[in-house]
Amino acid sequence: MYLTIGEKIKIILKRRNMTLAQLAEKTGQSRQNFSNKINRDNFSEKEILEIANVLDCTFETTFIMNDSGERI
Repeated sequence: MYLTIGEKIKIILKRRNMTLAQLAEKTGQSRQNFSNKINRDNFSEKEILEIANVLDCTFETTFIMNDSGERI
């Protein structure tokens, strides 16, 4: 099952007993702006890393070249 980044953030928020408004505040954004980003699933990698840090999570993203197995 494929989950969007926004859906994953919502799951972690529930597990951390944190609201969207609290996460927005801790990342220096308005609740409305952050809510829009969640709904559009529109985050830069830098924002995702900041969110992961606030949520005490590790975020990993890797490209693996199929022909060489090289991880980038």
